[in-house]
Amino acid sequence: VYIELIRGVPLISLLFMSSVVFPLFLPEGVSLNAILRAQVAIILFTAAYIAEVVRGGLQGMSKGQYEAAEAIGLNYVHTMRLIILPQALKIVIPPSVSILISAFKDTSLVVIIALYDLLKTTQSILGDPRWMGFSAEAYLFVAMIYFICCFYMSNFSRKLERELDTGL
Repeated sequence: VYIELIRGVPLISLLFMSSVVFPLFLPEGVSLNAILRAQVAIILFTAAYIAEVVRGGLQGMSKGQYEAAEAIGLNYVHTMRLIILPQALKIVIPPSVSILISAFKDTSLVVIIALYDLLKTTQSILGDPRWMGFSAEAYLFVAMIYFICCFYMSNFSRKLERELDTGL
């Protein structure tokens, strides 16, 4: 229910709920930092997608793996820990990294709930008359920061895949 509920709602809606609706349910005098509320919303959103990817990896395992583990006398916990999860997690590295890169880029949505991020900071700096003529350069710099971060995340993913490659 959690996964289907979270995946059926856009991240912007969760951010609005964490910013506006959630504080209404807190006891009087208790308040949580807006950044913490936004972080929790992004984490819950990303966790639902990662859980679905891992579930897909587990379902992608052949029945023969389970049967082989049963044949050598492993119980469920040992089967999952020693046989199924190492193979399934190796399979889900590319989609997991893709989701994490997407989550990294989605952090710029916190601007909508009046939190500052890299993009909002750039916009506020460009409001200064001394920097007004540099808007193209500023946005190119921000784009370069996002690109470099995403590039290194995807390269790390490929490196991890090569290290875990069993040749099958």
